[in-house]
Amino acid sequence: MTDPDAFALALSCARTADAEHGADVTVLDVGDLIAIAEYFVIASAGNRRLVATLVERIEERAKADVTRSPLRIEGNDQQQWVLMDYGDVVVHVFLTEIREFYDIERLYRDVPTVDWRVDGDGAGTEA
Repeated sequence: MTDPDAFALALSCARTADAEHGADVTVLDVGDLIAIAEYFVIASAGNRRLVATLVERIEERAKADVTRSPLRIEGNDQQQWVLMDYGDVVVHVFLTEIREFYDIERLYRDVPTVDWRVDGDGAGTEA
């Protein structure tokens, strides 16, 4: 059963990454595969400044939209692969070449993706 709070957070994070010029934004429904999270949100940035901006804006928007703050943030110093851990949602913001190198989507190719874009009623849908 999908947690509506986790779903709302994942949508907020994905939409914020997209609005702030993140590339290749993907939401994976990993809840049936791993016990640590319901969703992974993955986004790319063409440079380190954009990585930092995406992380900052995602954190701000999640607080405003769903009153959630990350439990921890890792990798912010290097700004190559920043992991924002919200518990039920894990956001990965990658420098483009680092994402291509690690290709974490390959590890989760069998999980459903979530269409995080707005549909007619303003909500995202699970694929």
